[in-house]
Amino acid sequence: MGTATPGRRPSAIVTIGGYLLLFALGALEGLLGALWYAWTLGPVPVAALGWAVVILLTTLGAAWGMQAATAGLMPAVGWFAAVFILAMPTRGGSVLITNTSAGKWFLYGGTVCVLAGVVASFATQGRARAEGRESGRPAGPRHAAPGAPGAPVRRRPGQEPGQ
Repeated sequence: MGTATPGRRPSAIVTIGGYLLLFALGALEGLLGALWYAWTLGPVPVAALGWAVVILLTTLGAAWGMQAATAGLMPAVGWFAAVFILAMPTRGGSVLITNTSAGKWFLYGGTVCVLAGVVASFATQGRARAEGRESGRPAGPRHAAPGAPGAPVRRRPGQEPGQ
């Protein structure tokens, strides 16, 4: 039950579930990054830069894995939601992400990486879809299921078409 075959699109529930999980992953990365961004190696904010690279790779990996540019947008939106909520001051005036070089690198560097990942996702997935249209192939999965329209027909030696 529910196994996907190549050439077949997943159901809407599976797709929506995947998008929600990607949103949650981005929010989790934002939360963990906001808690552990301050680790430095001398003056270099290593943790802040590391978390920025992680969200960049997440946006690119999400778009590549789901073969949809909008999938790269979901962890980006989750990251933005978590980080900017955590960056707001409380009534008492305390903040989680401080105005230090590490805090700035985490917020601004992460924002640049998120935007770069989303733009790259749309650029690469749009190009892949355009190449699929030019070649006459469907833009989705690479192989059609046996017996599906557009799937190659395999014949045994000596077999006539239609047999």
